[in-house]
Amino acid sequence: MIRLRFSLGRREHPGPGGWHAGAVGLLLTLVGACTPLGRPATPPVTLADARATDETRALFANLQRLAPDALLFGHQDDLAYGVTWVREPGRSDVREVAGAYPAVYGWELGNLELGAAANLDGVRFDDMKRWIKQAYRRGGVITISWHMNNPVSGGNAWDRTPAVEALLPGGSHHATYRAWLDRFADFAGDLKVGPLAWLGIGTPVPILFRPFHEMTGSWFWWGADHCAPEAFRRLWRFTIEYLRDEKGLHHLLYVYAPDRFETEDEYLERYPGDAYVDLFGYDDYFTLQGEEGLMQLRRRLATVVRLAEERGKVPAFTETGYEGIPDPEWWTTRLLTAVRDDPAARRVAYVLVWRNAPATRRSGHFYAPFPGHPSAADFVRFYQDPFVLFEDELPDLYRWMPEETRPRPAHP
Repeated sequence: MIRLRFSLGRREHPGPGGWHAGAVGLLLTLVGACTPLGRPATPPVTLADARATDETRALFANLQRLAPDALLFGHQDDLAYGVTWVREPGRSDVREVAGAYPAVYGWELGNLELGAAANLDGVRFDDMKRWIKQAYRRGGVITISWHMNNPVSGGNAWDRTPAVEALLPGGSHHATYRAWLDRFADFAGDLKVGPLAWLGIGTPVPILFRPFHEMTGSWFWWGADHCAPEAFRRLWRFTIEYLRDEKGLHHLLYVYAPDRFETEDEYLERYPGDAYVDLFGYDDYFTLQGEEGLMQLRRRLATVVRLAEERGKVPAFTETGYEGIPDPEWWTTRLLTAVRDDPAARRVAYVLVWRNAPATRRSGHFYAPFPGHPSAADFVRFYQDPFVLFEDELPDLYRWMPEETRPRPAHP
């Protein structure tokens, strides 16, 4: 059966590797490769959202397929600023060193809940939306975290006043929390691309949403010492159900990302259940230094991989880095070997390092090299390793191709 389909042109520009078909304007296309019911082929995956968009489902399936053989590299706030610049179009410290943008872009929504124009790091939300859409059009992957302010005390995310119970249905601040989620839904719902996106009609940009991260630590108000495991699980489930079922967001993949842990039981203590999670993540800034730390990291990543694959989830190294990168060969002798050279750890889909704060705002707070940094040459070697993928080497992650056999392009 053949049906007519309007394509709203997710790809506005071809990707650097030439794998992405550009689309300009509103195209009337014949979809010939359809199922007997006339629907385009979609990957056979089970997600937290049974109504997830085709692009969202394809992203999950393609990450799952790539994970054993490739590591996507990501960077927080990559397009917003660098060590020596702020809000300059097209700039990226990563690109200016390696010659390519990162494959994964991390963004932060803290202060969105307050109705602020900019997040807690000074990134304007209107800019963030534009950069998210630009990266998606080039084929990049978007992940979002949210350092929500403490709704009970009015302090920031690091204010440890207990608040989780107050946000649950029947709690004293439940209405406040629903209003915060409404703001998130407005933001996420505006992430559409296509020629009619300005009318609210278009393709929603798939998002890896990582709420309440590092819950096994206790530095945030949702952390382990500030709420019971069951209360945390209930808040997580309510959050997903509200965004999915009440707000109608169907372009989110949900990322469960603890910090330090030693056992499977510790990792899963606050796990809300398979029906509410798509990716298993892990945040770690502490174990990449020293041989003992390297082995500890590998053990933890191997645990994440094993637990994820047993449940049909995608494993990821969701946040890491070495502030200031004092080791000039950290990229290849520490980060790369920690992941690539271990048969289990190498199965994580991506790794994301934290942001490069402008030196005028916070000197020395950077996690990727910039031109002239002592680790820049090693970062180029990291980029050139066949195991590592940047944006210019990505296949089309948002289209499911069951018979795809085309090899990824080699590094120049």
